[in-house]
Amino acid sequence: MNGSVLIGKIFGIPLRVHWSVLVLVVLLGYGLGRGTIPALAPGRGTGVYTLAALLGALALLASLLLHESAHAVMARRRGVAVEDMTLWALGGVTRIGRAETPRAMLVISGCGPLASLLLAGVGIGGALAVRAALGWNVAAAVLFWLGWANALLAGFNLLPAAPLDGGRIVQALLWGRTGDRERAERAAGRSGQVVGMLLVGFGVVSFFYGSATGLWLALIGFFLSGTAGAEAQRATLSAALHGVPMSRAMSAPVVTSPEWLTVSRFLDETESQRRHSVIPLLDFDGRPSGLVTLRQLAAVPGPQRDQVRLRDVATPLSRCTVATPDEALLDVLSRVSGPPRILVVDGGHLVGIVTAHDISRLTHLLKDRHDAPR
Repeated sequence: MNGSVLIGKIFGIPLRVHWSVLVLVVLLGYGLGRGTIPALAPGRGTGVYTLAALLGALALLASLLLHESAHAVMARRRGVAVEDMTLWALGGVTRIGRAETPRAMLVISGCGPLASLLLAGVGIGGALAVRAALGWNVAAAVLFWLGWANALLAGFNLLPAAPLDGGRIVQALLWGRTGDRERAERAAGRSGQVVGMLLVGFGVVSFFYGSATGLWLALIGFFLSGTAGAEAQRATLSAALHGVPMSRAMSAPVVTSPEWLTVSRFLDETESQRRHSVIPLLDFDGRPSGLVTLRQLAAVPGPQRDQVRLRDVATPLSRCTVATPDEALLDVLSRVSGPPRILVVDGGHLVGIVTAHDISRLTHLLKDRHDAPR
């Protein structure tokens, strides 16, 4: 997610924090310190309420992290790759690979809300125990709020709308019942769009009736609807590309460049030959060594282009996605992080390249054939 910073690892999984988390902490802290905690535990000073509100906001962030960690740990146990976890203003996001079975998807999706429900029980139970045994009203108020917040988090995530956990659960159930993964993905995506727009409408109406939380709900609904729409489109794309090999999607022959050329010489010699904004590089033996984009070249200052060579700014082969002509396109795309830039290699030699443009072209071609009158 753009704007996020890597701060470490949890269970060996990279953890990122988006800048909007600071906004979340401030808003939560303000609401807790000015309203919720004084109402539940009156009679204390401003300093006490401020400290309690800050600790409560940070505890909720920790709860979000545990929710996402439950997904990540369970995904690894089920053999699904986990890229990273990101905390941001609207909650958390765990980027994982595709589950191979409906059961795996069901278990991975359900463990997050289950973790939140367990935290809800601990928070509410802890609040009752602290108040009864120690009489610490402020601490009890924070724990009680934290418990209810986790209960709401679990309930919200169980809404039957992708990309929420409830949408994934519905998708897993439909997938298991019909055996059609793409159909289940499209259904979950459409459900997410509907629920998202309902949240937007409800949030806008609530805001105009004086509820400040209505704006927050509308923002969440807008994000949910957009993400669900993108997932529905991906499901449609997956259905269209099912069974298509890389050899059918790739562009060939490929315009390449020797890795030892300087940036200025490359730009002068290949201006009229480029069909892609991504150019594969070849070493002295004619084998692929990486790829370079026009954006990377444009970032090289003009005075340095006569000295900087393409390999100095290129993405090395070890960090590129490489496939064979016979591999299934969808299987290869599941390994891609970011825009697709796939080098197709056969016997150590480059035979083609697949970019977003190639996939779009192939999708339109397949769609036109499917829609053509018979």
